[in-house]
Amino acid sequence: MRIYNSMTRKKEEFHPVHEGEVKIYACGPTVYNFIHIGNARPLIVFDTLRRYLEYRGNQVTFVQNFTDIDDKMIRAANEQGITVKELGEHFIAEYFKDAQALNVRPATVHPKATEHIDDIIQLISSLIEKGHAYLAENGDVYYDVKSFEGYGKLSGQDLEDREAGARIEINDVKRDPMDFALWKAQKPGEPAWESPFGMGRPGWHIECSAMSQKILGDTLDIHGGGQDLKFPHHENEIAQSEGATGKPFANYWMHNGYINIDNKKMSKSLGNFRTVREITEQYAPIAVRLFMLSAQYRNPLNFSAELLEQAESGLKRIYNCVENLNYLISSQKKGKEQEAGLDEFRQRFIAVMDDDLNTADAVSVIFELVREINTLTSENEDAALAEQCLSILRELLDVLGLWKEEDEIPEEILALAEQRAEARAQKNWALADEIRDTLKQKGYEIKDGADGMKINKI
Repeated sequence: MRIYNSMTRKKEEFHPVHEGEVKIYACGPTVYNFIHIGNARPLIVFDTLRRYLEYRGNQVTFVQNFTDIDDKMIRAANEQGITVKELGEHFIAEYFKDAQALNVRPATVHPKATEHIDDIIQLISSLIEKGHAYLAENGDVYYDVKSFEGYGKLSGQDLEDREAGARIEINDVKRDPMDFALWKAQKPGEPAWESPFGMGRPGWHIECSAMSQKILGDTLDIHGGGQDLKFPHHENEIAQSEGATGKPFANYWMHNGYINIDNKKMSKSLGNFRTVREITEQYAPIAVRLFMLSAQYRNPLNFSAELLEQAESGLKRIYNCVENLNYLISSQKKGKEQEAGLDEFRQRFIAVMDDDLNTADAVSVIFELVREINTLTSENEDAALAEQCLSILRELLDVLGLWKEEDEIPEEILALAEQRAEARAQKNWALADEIRDTLKQKGYEIKDGADGMKINKI
């Protein structure tokens, strides 16, 4: 497999430190609100990377953190009149609901910053001892950027150029405007922990260095995240981690591209800020995942209603094929032994996924496979052939996270379907259509046929 390494700015053959074992760290959300559609892209991208590496026979340890203490969380908790811990626990639970809807598997470990305070303090102490950090007059601890020779190597930032555009504010306690906080002294009303530097809390960047070292060791195979994290967050992680250990922090860096909304940058000021919860109330969650995977992960992606509708239509074509195959299998009509001859699709799928996780071309392979299966099964309605077709289709869909095991249909959905049937019997077409739309928003589709009503998850 070849991966585009953001550090070297080129594609490289992927070789983990230990053959067959891959250690991945991907930066997770700050849990002060529902995750937005920009958060969803790295969740889906790195979940797919993990799935593919496992599909190719690797044992993957995948770590994704939750930032559960920072300035935004303190402000949000104060506004809501609850503790920071209560706020974090609430939105971590909401995160898992959204992630599950997008078929994103839980990480091997989901560490929280507040659960690794001792590890953070130990790392900061080590950086102070090695001359990479200092205790300021106000009780904050800062990283001395000039002490780390390689600062800027990931993002390509020139330290001198950035310094020219920065200035030290009056009463600023930092030695240099580029220095960043590792530990923040307690302010009135803020959560705080005891440390050798005084009561306080960790800065944002230090938690990822401390948690990844604790769980995965000094050198990661892959570190991932959104393009927006490259500077300063990932740059600061490198300085902290390599400053403490003297070893490479990560051998491969992967960054997914930005998401625009209707060709404009997503921002609250523009009023186009969309949460995953909002989006998945309008569109099938798996269609959102398909949409995300329809572009190569490093490319920018434009989010629009039209593109989501196209993804829903595409997903419907796939699931119609699955439904037809299941029908043929259930018919028990066995023909003469024959091979479906679909292995070329598997090999093409692997080839494009091996090329820097090219999910866009992988999705195209799946649609071609669906077309071929439809042709094969229309010419030969045989259960054994259908089983072969379903097996490979399911295999490839599962790698992309587009296959979800059918759950039992909830009572609420069954009740709505019954109401719709009654409305149709009474020729109340407006109500029947309204209920159909409600079901679609909840991720279900009703099909009326000669053999009765069918409820399908979409």
